[in-house]
Amino acid sequence: MSIPTTQKINEFEVALTEKILPPTVFWRILDEIPPLLTWSLMAVSIITPILLWWVVSNSGWVEPLFLPTPEQVWQSLCEMAKSDRLFQDILASLWRVSGGFLLAAIISVPLGILMGAMRSIRALFEPIIAIIRYMPATAFTPLLILYFGIGELPKILLIFIGTLFFNTLMIMDAVKFIPKELVETTYTLGGNRMQVILQVIWPYVLPNIIDACRVNIAAAWNLVIVSELVAATQGLGHRIIIAQKFLRTEEIFVCLILIGLIGFAIDLIFRWCLRFTCPWVAE
Repeated sequence: MSIPTTQKINEFEVALTEKILPPTVFWRILDEIPPLLTWSLMAVSIITPILLWWVVSNSGWVEPLFLPTPEQVWQSLCEMAKSDRLFQDILASLWRVSGGFLLAAIISVPLGILMGAMRSIRALFEPIIAIIRYMPATAFTPLLILYFGIGELPKILLIFIGTLFFNTLMIMDAVKFIPKELVETTYTLGGNRMQVILQVIWPYVLPNIIDACRVNIAAAWNLVIVSELVAATQGLGHRIIIAQKFLRTEEIFVCLILIGLIGFAIDLIFRWCLRFTCPWVAE
């Protein structure tokens, strides 16, 4: 029995591709790579910048005032950790991020789902959201201080403003691409509008919602540092300003590294939530 012409063409294309671009473990597209290679690449990603930092800072090319050595930064971290101020600064920043982003998520998730599912809701809210999202959140800082003072509320509201609109539009876009056949099948089986939203749309877009929140909480983490640079008595941003006034560059590096590590930990938490709640989604 002869092989169909289409199959022959496909086999020829695969053979030609493999000849021109021989498959390797490193250059696989959308395929898994060995765990050993994964961990090795991750180690290189972290060790290489640290090694370059150590070489440059110890070479004498740059004064320690501008680029302290890793040893100086580690010593500064140990000294800062001995006092409760660093721990309090971390808690203050985390509290502001959690409050502002949670408030934004409570509004953006249902609003984004409704905007994606119903064109009437989209027509009502999308124009004003599209306009406001292009306004830098930091530009609202003077108004927030004018309206609410320099307490905790303006800092939380700054994070709320900076994440609400992007989160809403990202969730809306995820809902827009749900196959219409799923909705029509639900109606055919006797489902109502609420069942479509809760039992079809919600499970379908839940991975996208978690991903949207994972992306936008990084913006929230950046905004809290900006708010603390302007007016705060606690927080990692406030600690950076104090270190700048006294030319303690190593303390600035400590705060920057802590900001990155905490942000990375938050990102890992969201990835774990995605894996736990949506095990069918491949990362």
